[in-house]
Amino acid sequence: MTRVEVKPDMLRWARERAGLDPEELTQRVPQLPAWERGERQPTLKQLEDFARATRTPVGYLFLPQPPIERVPIPDCRTVANQRITRPSPDLLDTLYLCQERQEWYRGFARSMGEPPLSFVGSVSLGDDVVRTATLIRHALGFDVDERGLIPRWTDALRQFIGQADALGVLVMVSGVVGSNNRRKLDVQEFRGFALADDLAPLVFVNGADSKAAQMFTLAHELVHMWLGQSALSDVQPAYLPEHEVERWCNRVAAELLIPLEALRAEYDRQADLRVETERLARRFKVSRLVILRRIHDDGGLTGDEYWAAYYAELDRLRERPKGGGGDFYLTLGSRTGKRFARALVASTLEGHSSFTEAFRLLGFKKMATFHELAHSLGVSI
Repeated sequence: MTRVEVKPDMLRWARERAGLDPEELTQRVPQLPAWERGERQPTLKQLEDFARATRTPVGYLFLPQPPIERVPIPDCRTVANQRITRPSPDLLDTLYLCQERQEWYRGFARSMGEPPLSFVGSVSLGDDVVRTATLIRHALGFDVDERGLIPRWTDALRQFIGQADALGVLVMVSGVVGSNNRRKLDVQEFRGFALADDLAPLVFVNGADSKAAQMFTLAHELVHMWLGQSALSDVQPAYLPEHEVERWCNRVAAELLIPLEALRAEYDRQADLRVETERLARRFKVSRLVILRRIHDDGGLTGDEYWAAYYAELDRLRERPKGGGGDFYLTLGSRTGKRFARALVASTLEGHSSFTEAFRLLGFKKMATFHELAHSLGVSI
């Protein structure tokens, strides 16, 4: 049986890169400990199985030393004020897929003679926060009072996504890599990113997060679009990010969703903080964490009061069960972005794009699924 020579360091790198527990991976690849000790070498088939298990391009494993993998856009994320240096395969594959989709849509927009979108890059870092938030809100048709009447966060988020979609933004929301439900995205690694482009602006929101948190992420990434800068974001409204651009985007996103003027008119300082925070979260359709931050911004909480309430809310969120399921075609449209999906389906039906390309970019292989998606999107067959 022919075996291939692979350095133990490369096997350890692939395992650590994938963030897999050694014991769990050994159950799938029993020979791994011996390979890492250099006592045996894998066959090519075994190495291919290992590459799939660790989501590593098999060619990487033959390199003399681990490659340096960098996020292909500016990376603004930090944890405990430390730069994150090793992106996961799930994050990288999600970014690459979104870049492919953006490239396809850019070509489609050019072929259709669509003009550049004037809002992309229309503001500058350091512009007045209130004026910028008002500008974005008006462009989107985002009405704070109207949103307060929507009964559910899911509906409010869907409306927000639809407003961005109507303006020309490709909004993709998914909690997994592509359509692979076994590859779940980690909200601790990233919550969203923006790929700025004046023909195909793309925003990705990590759908593994709560609906209320997704609302803030979408607002934050849209601010990046108005700024005209791509970024993998540190979207944490409770903190002041180290990165200047992230701080400014957070401030504008918070003002977009919850104008301080509106908060002052609504906030009852005499009420119980937890009860009032819940009421305001329902009113503005954001998370309690964002409400607490805005109350603090307005001087309604001291630093100690804010952090005590913040950590109490984190504990509550950890105890809440997470939901799942939903309509497959609604989920698929959300994952790929309805604007993108409609354009690709229509282009394919008209013969301008191949079904092979469409299936690859949409993330499925069956013709029946394609036709059902076309029907759900209202695209004539």
